[in-house]
Amino acid sequence: MPDELDRLISALQRPSGASSDFDLNSAVGLPPGRVLLPAAVLIALCPGADCLRVILTVRASHLKHHPGQIALPGGKLEEGDSGPEAAALREAWEEIGLMPENVHMLGHLPEHETVTGFSVTPVVGVVRGHFTFHPDPGEVEEVFTVPLAHVLDRNRYLVEKRLWRGQWRRYYAVPWGPYYIWGATARILRGLAERVEA
Repeated sequence: MPDELDRLISALQRPSGASSDFDLNSAVGLPPGRVLLPAAVLIALCPGADCLRVILTVRASHLKHHPGQIALPGGKLEEGDSGPEAAALREAWEEIGLMPENVHMLGHLPEHETVTGFSVTPVVGVVRGHFTFHPDPGEVEEVFTVPLAHVLDRNRYLVEKRLWRGQWRRYYAVPWGPYYIWGATARILRGLAERVEA
């Protein structure tokens, strides 16, 4: 695991450009002067039996936006947040019961623009000590982990498409067992993989 962490820390220090849900859809015209809402997600790494694992959630099925989809803990910045890191840690505490003081921050990735109008900053941290998931039933249906090595392997990513607002939209997916990880979550994780392999 120290080797994995060293690779990750080195990768987070490399410069790279922002990403977007539109990366695979260059024909989509984005309105000039659009205003994006700031948000943040936490790529939380927890030690497994023999590897680091990424914590992911399944969003509650009753939610208005993205019900049942797989996501990283996170959400929009609120007035009391000092920045993306604080927002990501607050959301992780609210969604899965991960206390901020139990996370050692490693760095962050460039911003990611979503089709829903958010500019998301992915922050990366390692969970210290034992952690038991406590999902908030109002937001999270399930919490699970995926080996970091799985999402850092670009060969695991598929490019798929579906009809969205009358147009075919292409997107990344990185399935893990019964879990279909796709869209912004997969694109953010692929961005991390691209940095590590650079």
